[in-house]
Amino acid sequence: MITLCLPSPAQSLLPLSSKTLNPSRQNIIPSSDSLKNPNFEPLKNRLIRQLDVGHLRHALSTLDLMTQQNSPPDLTTYSILLKSCIRFRNFQLGKLVHRKLIQSRLELDSVVLNTLISLYSKCGDTETARSIFEGMENRRDLVSWSAMVSCFANNSMELQAIWTFLDMLELGFYPNEYCFTAVIRACSNAKYSWIGEIIYGSVLKTGYFEADVCVGCELIDMFAKTSGDLGSAYKVFEKMPERNLVTWTLMITRFTQLGCARDGIDLFLDMELSGYSPDRFTYSSVLSACTELGLLALGKQLHSRVICFGLALDVCVGCSLVNMYAKCAADGLVDDSRKMFDQMSAHNVMSWTTIITAYVQSGECNKEAIELFCRMISGQIQPNQFSFSSVLKACGNLTDPCIGEQVYGYAVKLGLASVNCVGNSLISMYAKSGRMEDARKAFDILFEKNLVSYNAIVDGYAKNVKSEETFLLFNEIADTGIGIDAFTFASLLSGAASIGAMGKGEQIHGRLLKEGYESNQCICNALISMYSRCGNIEAAFQVFDQMEDRNVISWTSMITGFSKHGFAARALEMFRKMLETGTRPNEITFVAVLSACSHVGMIYEGQKHFNSMYEVHGIVPRMEHYACMVDLLGRSGLLVEAMEFINSMPVMADALVWRTLLGACRVHKNTQLGKHAAEMILEQEPEDPAAYILLSNLYASAGQWRDVTKIRKSMKERNLIKEAGYSWIEVENMVHRFHVGDTSHPQAQEIYRELDQLAAKIKEMGYIPDTDFVLHDVEEEQKEQFLFQHSEKIAVAYGIISTTPSKPIRIFKNLRVCGDCHTAMKYISMATGREIVVRDTNRFHHMKNGVCSCNDYW
Repeated sequence: MITLCLPSPAQSLLPLSSKTLNPSRQNIIPSSDSLKNPNFEPLKNRLIRQLDVGHLRHALSTLDLMTQQNSPPDLTTYSILLKSCIRFRNFQLGKLVHRKLIQSRLELDSVVLNTLISLYSKCGDTETARSIFEGMENRRDLVSWSAMVSCFANNSMELQAIWTFLDMLELGFYPNEYCFTAVIRACSNAKYSWIGEIIYGSVLKTGYFEADVCVGCELIDMFAKTSGDLGSAYKVFEKMPERNLVTWTLMITRFTQLGCARDGIDLFLDMELSGYSPDRFTYSSVLSACTELGLLALGKQLHSRVICFGLALDVCVGCSLVNMYAKCAADGLVDDSRKMFDQMSAHNVMSWTTIITAYVQSGECNKEAIELFCRMISGQIQPNQFSFSSVLKACGNLTDPCIGEQVYGYAVKLGLASVNCVGNSLISMYAKSGRMEDARKAFDILFEKNLVSYNAIVDGYAKNVKSEETFLLFNEIADTGIGIDAFTFASLLSGAASIGAMGKGEQIHGRLLKEGYESNQCICNALISMYSRCGNIEAAFQVFDQMEDRNVISWTSMITGFSKHGFAARALEMFRKMLETGTRPNEITFVAVLSACSHVGMIYEGQKHFNSMYEVHGIVPRMEHYACMVDLLGRSGLLVEAMEFINSMPVMADALVWRTLLGACRVHKNTQLGKHAAEMILEQEPEDPAAYILLSNLYASAGQWRDVTKIRKSMKERNLIKEAGYSWIEVENMVHRFHVGDTSHPQAQEIYRELDQLAAKIKEMGYIPDTDFVLHDVEEEQKEQFLFQHSEKIAVAYGIISTTPSKPIRIFKNLRVCGDCHTAMKYISMATGREIVVRDTNRFHHMKNGVCSCNDYW
């Protein structure tokens, strides 16, 4: 147990600070030897004048001249020169002065020795500083001890700083404000914060809290940094009898950094009312608070004031403005951010990294981010770890690991490859490119893995549908003792959702409840998505309904869920309620709303919401929204109107829009328009296999087998491979996958026996196989056999024999469910009395008692 026993003298008895212990230039009394040489004083004064204007090397030359002219410098001269080297951070020159001091054979006093400790402390040479301190023996004074405590605290040797402070107390030295400031800084971490609180008590007891602003600032930082305890930090701030601009700015900054941006803005206003004028650091912090809260209007007002006070060209303020305009842009564009960047007269690595990050975070400017990175390095500015992290993210977003590997090679050259944020971005880049083996290698070679590293690889496995690896890593994280945060749970839930593993998702849900994350907004949003994508829309709604704090992601996730499950009325009602709460919809919200209209053929509603995007909400439609409108019209059979809509678009339709039209042509068997759509796709993406497959299926359904043969031959020549269709089902936390005609399952015989029985039952009930969905030129009887070998029918049969009758059978397919399977499963639901839920690439189908939630409109 550490206790601090300090006397409590009156204010007048406080010990002298280090300032009074250091002789001033006016009080220098030359020695008798120096008085004999008339050159000493003029040379010494010349040296002092040179130091005053920062000409250190000229001063050093004068020092040599003094020796040559038989006017050797005294200790005070050396002390002044050493302090100037520290002030101008020219530590190499300071070390040279130290060598000359040793050669002078002068007996060093405590003032010079203390300055030397400070010199070596500032340049990170703690061993030399310690050696000088230990060699002082009985010449150590309070300044020596304070310098040594500060040396350890500033060089990440917190425990040594604390022990040195305690040794000082034991020897009877009374700490001053500098000593208290240094030891509190050493306690500004989770490990030693409890010691810091004891020292805080001593500071209050001895009166130094009222005596010095620096002590109060250090205490604010200690509470804020160690545990994010802004309450205690603010109490310290309120108790301070004297505050300066640094104190106000520090408190505003900590509020902003720790998620209390609004409190930061309120404090900024209080500061101005108290008569303090903000500096560049204050403006930088309060602009960051505006960015955090999305307060662009207030940010623009502050920008105007910054211009008036001549601070707009400051790099620190400029970076905050670049960041604010990028993150608060309503349309996701970075034009204003780029203008601000271009207006800056000078750039450093921070400003370049800020604009590169802004382009990456905009979501659509990754190529521009890479180009900016190239401009930065060609301009002789060396990137830091954050620059590399951002540009690697850009490469990941473009799924271009080749450029990313070149960037990483440069990071290796600069010695930054081992920095966590660079390694973590490399993992994410490979994961986004689908190269999970390389992502795992990048993860394995990380020297020191943190939670972000684990989250990056877990998220990669989840998004690449490698759930087993995801859950194995989850156990590994638990074993390391690193701890699990909200992002880890969100990634795990995403992994469960991607394969429809609701059993796994429910287990994770139980675990996160134990960890106390039940009210976490990010987690609740992930739970809504997981339950929705796993086919349990009511469980998703239950999570949403119990949320106390909802954001646009919460509402959009729920609207998307209802839309995907075919509950358009509930989706649109949810959208209406969202607007009533004042939550502003984003681009993804409107994709969900338009998709809901499309799934049930609500053409008027869809057009109304599409028009409101820009007119009411100021959101410029993107290609996804145009594709939704084409789907809405095309799915309803209005192919001519869909074509007219494409021709009226203010931008050229991309492959996504044409692919949507081609899919509608396939459903409504419009070969001519489908061929045109396919040509437009291949003009833009000649290597896209989806266009060939959709057109081939369109020809096949029309019986144009010669054209089918031509397309398949063309695909073979281009080495284009059709994605194999498969279905899967989760039973007792195990995922069982089936391909067409699959016989590899251990229970294959039982499955096909059940399938034969089901076929007989549903035929008796009126089911007629629709052989138009067999896209091969074979006999009708063989077509019927092919139909009953489809993966979704095999998965349903397995679900019937493997699950209890009370449970819904949830089937998932990687492609669009075939029309005949859709019909057959409606009959199967009626024949068995089971509820069957099917998720394909487009939507969910809830089948019960022979009726599907889609009402056969899909």
